[in-house]
Parts: sequence; C-alpha cells; structure tokens
Amino acid sequence: MLAAIVVIGLFAQWVAWKFKLPSILLLLLFGFIAGPFTGLLKPDEFFGNLLFPIVSISVAIILFEGGLSLKISELKKIGKIVRNLIIIAIPVTWILITLGAYFILNLEFSLSLLLGAILVVTGPTVILPLLRLIRPTQNINSILKWEGIVNDPIGALIAILVFEALIASGFGAATLQTITGLLKIILISSTIGVLGSYAIILLLKHKLIPDFLQNPFSLTLVIAVFALSNIIQSESGLLAVTVMGIFLANQKKVNVKHIVEFKENLRLLLLSFLFIILAARLQISHIQMLNVSTFIFVGALILIVRPVAIFISTVKSNLKLKEKIFLSLMAPRGVVAAAVSSIFALELYRLGYKSAEILVPVTFLVIVATITVYGLSAIPVSKLLGIAEPNPQGCLIIGGHPFARAIGKILLKKGVRCLIVDTNRQNLSLAKMEGLPVYYGSILSDYVMEEIDLAGIGRLLALTPNPEINSLAALHFLKIFGRTEVYQLSTADEEDPDNDDLSHELRGQTLFNENINYGFIMEHFDREIFLRSTNISEQFTYTSYLQKNGKDNVIPLFLIDKSNNLEIFTQDTKPKPEAGDMLISLIKKENT
Repeated sequence: MLAAIVVIGLFAQWVAWKFKLPSILLLLLFGFIAGPFTGLLKPDEFFGNLLFPIVSISVAIILFEGGLSLKISELKKIGKIVRNLIIIAIPVTWILITLGAYFILNLEFSLSLLLGAILVVTGPTVILPLLRLIRPTQNINSILKWEGIVNDPIGALIAILVFEALIASGFGAATLQTITGLLKIILISSTIGVLGSYAIILLLKHKLIPDFLQNPFSLTLVIAVFALSNIIQSESGLLAVTVMGIFLANQKKVNVKHIVEFKENLRLLLLSFLFIILAARLQISHIQMLNVSTFIFVGALILIVRPVAIFISTVKSNLKLKEKIFLSLMAPRGVVAAAVSSIFALELYRLGYKSAEILVPVTFLVIVATITVYGLSAIPVSKLLGIAEPNPQGCLIIGGHPFARAIGKILLKKGVRCLIVDTNRQNLSLAKMEGLPVYYGSILSDYVMEEIDLAGIGRLLALTPNPEINSLAALHFLKIFGRTEVYQLSTADEEDPDNDDLSHELRGQTLFNENINYGFIMEHFDREIFLRSTNISEQFTYTSYLQKNGKDNVIPLFLIDKSNNLEIFTQDTKPKPEAGDMLISLIKKENT
C-alpha cells in the first residue's frame, strides 16, 4: 500500500505536468479512484492511530518549506495588502462562510462557525503549484504566495481553537477563549520558531554540522520545533515552523539554498502522499450526502465570499481593478482544510454531533470545486486581464557582447521580449543605443531576482565568456524557468571538443551545438558569419534553404513557429522547420 501511494501520487503529478493541469486536481481524482471507488487504498486501516500524526508532521514540513520561499523585501510593495488579507479578509471570509453554512446548509450555528474557520485558509499546497502554472505578475505572485502561506497556519489555529472552545464551553464563551488562545499561540509559536531557526544558523555558522548532515539535521529540527511547540501550547506547531522558515530565509549570516532545494523536493513527495491518502479516506456514503444545497454553498463561496473579502480588504490599496478581480478568482483550498476537517468530523461524531459527518464531504467538495474552477479558469482569465503569461517566450540574455546583442535585436524584432544583463557598462551602453532593454549587475547577486522584472520572460541564455559563470547562472535559474528552459554556450574546448570539464548536472542545455562556444563566436561572428531570419514556406522548404546555402554553411539557432512560440536549437534538440515557421540561423557571408 505504501508503494501504491507513492507510485499513484507521482504518476498523478506527471500526468498533471504533461497536460498542464492543476496537480492537486489529479491527486484528488486518483485518490478517489484508489480509495472509495476501487477499495485499493484504505488509509485508516493501514495507518491506524498514526494517520493524523503523520499528516500533521507532513503539513508542518510543507509549511516550513513555504516559509523558506517568503522574502521580507517583497513586503515593501505589498506589505499593507498582505496585512489586510490577514486581519480583514480572514474575519470577513469566516463570517460570510458561517452565515452561508447556517442558512444554506442548515447546520447548527456552532458547526457553521467551525466550518467557516476551516474554510478561511487558501493553502500553499495548492496556491504554489497554480502560481507556477499561471505565472502572474510579480506583485500578484507575491501577494498570493504570502496570503496562502501565512493564512494557512492562522486559519488552522482558529479552527482548532473554535473546536476546543465549543466542546469545552459552548458558543457563549467561545469567542473570548478563541481570541485569547490565538494571541497566546502566536506569541509562543513565534518565539519557538525564531529560536529554532537561530539554532540552525549558529550550527551552520560555526561549522558544527558536516555538509552531508545539514539537510537531515534541519529536517529533524523542523519536526522537533513542531512537536515542542505543540507540547508547550497545543496546536501551535504549524505557526512555529512557518515563522522558522521565514526567519531562516531572510537572514544573511549563512547560506541555506541547499536546504531550500532539499525541502522543495521533499514537499513534492509529501504533497502527493497527503492528497492521495486524504482523498482515499472518503467513503461513497460521504459523496451521497452531497445535495443541491452543498453545491449552492460552494457557488456562493466562489462567487460571493471571496470577491467581497478581497474588495473590502483592498480598499484604498494601489491595486488595479483587474488585479483585484484576479485575486477574487484565486482562493483554492488545500491539504490543511482537508486534514483539519477530517480530524474534527471524527471527534465531533464521537461527542454526539451526528450532523458533523457533513464536514468532510463539504470540505472536499470545496477543495475539488475551488481547484477545478480556479485552476482551469486562471490561465484564460489572467490572459484576458493581461496580468500573466503562463507560457512566456522571452529570453533573459546573460552577456552584452556583439553576438548577444545581435540575438536580442533579432528576437525583439520578431516580438520576443529580451533583457540583456551584464557588468560591462560599455556593452550595456551599446545595447541601449540599439534599443535593447538592459540591466546592470551580476546575475549571481543576491538582489538581482528582486530587481529584475521577469514578466514575459521564460528562458535563460547564458552567453558570457566565462563557462563557470554561465553554469552558475544556469543553476541559479533552474528553479525559476525549469531545466528545459535554461541554456548556455558550449563549454567544450574548441581545439579538443571532447575536453569538457563541467559536469552535465552542473549546467544548462548546450546552445546550438558543441562547436559554438565563445571562442568560435569571437573569432568568426560579424566577419565570416552573421545572423539571418528566413521564412519557411511550402515552396521554399527547410531542405531548399539548406540546399541553396549549403548544409555545412548554415547553423540553425532559433525557430519561431506559426503560433509565435520560440524553439531553441541545442546539442540534443533539433526542431524541424515547417511551412509558416521562421528560422533564425548563422550563415557564412559568402552565401548572402
């Protein structure tokens, strides 16, 4: 069963990537099929009492990884908006969902209050994969990322406190107990989280942990902080590990990039595992409990509650109307809502709340519906509003020498956005005179990602004279563009092509072919060879083009197809030009 969960989860992730669908949607679908529909997976029987502790620790690791992705510098532009989404949007959402559950689902008010608390979260487990798929503008991306990661533990805490207050004191004393409990948890968990991150910093700074133990040690400390915080103050662990991740990501004393990369890979596995087992826990009887009222409730959640919460909390902000509309259409629920509702439903049913059974199916319907609606509509809506480009064709070009500028000019002329980055002011001055956008600075600096506007850019072309700089730049941008969209000049020795000192794992794809390195370009470009763009048609085919100019005299570089998609020739990838495509190639001058 363990093997089946891992295989099904990763297969669902691959199918989602292949067909450009929200991964969580596929994970839920596969979990439903493996659980209630086929009976292959029975998580409660298999894991027993360990199920929810495993889920809790997994969620803690995911939230810690989410905290590692938050940069305090982003709050300079969006701080007030994020603050309002926490202190205004959460209460507004909670109140409206509570009223909806009470009047539409006819739940008793205490359960309505609890369901409202469960569903205020917009989890990073769903938001982050969707943001990678949608690629919205930088501000919108940061706002949604901060909201999802910070709201998740706070929403879970509110739900847990409401639950404990209701079963202990009833509704009358619940409000005061919830507020005081929340303040106490925030103070304790924040302190423990900061101390935990400071412990990692001290140990790394003084070289007290060897390199091979740093990742497992940090993972162990995250779990320890989560457990310790829960022991000192019940249910404060999620917020503690989130604070721990934020503090660790924003300190400047030690480098934690290797820890971030390790946690990103671990998050993917945990995410697959969690959604498969939580979806597999559903029963056919749960699905049969859904009726017209539940679908009306979900519709109100999407069409009324989220827009009202966004527009109230962004009054007098600097957000444009189209940005507010997009934020209104992006509030998917994730694994925390699924896990918390499952725990509460079981406990409340044992305490005699028979109607609590509806919590699980309603929560999963909300998760499935919000992921489906937001996931499938986000790309077309973002295109319509002009705030995202899910398949950006632009190129970030590292190096401002004549060949790099020539590539930038010809791509820009064909409608492909380009940005030249260099530390040579003379190169950038010439690039500016030629009409190219430029950025002065090192591509490897800590602040470059905060200052460069990557809107419309989805590829890296590393063209500097230094192969090591090219490789480092490629590694730097792997997690942003993906390995398939990071390219660099050949690192092979021109006199001995087989002499290549750089490992394939430590660089991007080799541009054009193994013979086109920096030395070759400097020796031949603009004297013996130059760039040319050629339209391929039914009459003038690619074969005709090669025959006219001589196959050995043409080096294909780029292809812009009929849909204006840019394809790049590499050592391993050779696109086939067809009628309607435009080919950009290097060609010898004697063939002009």
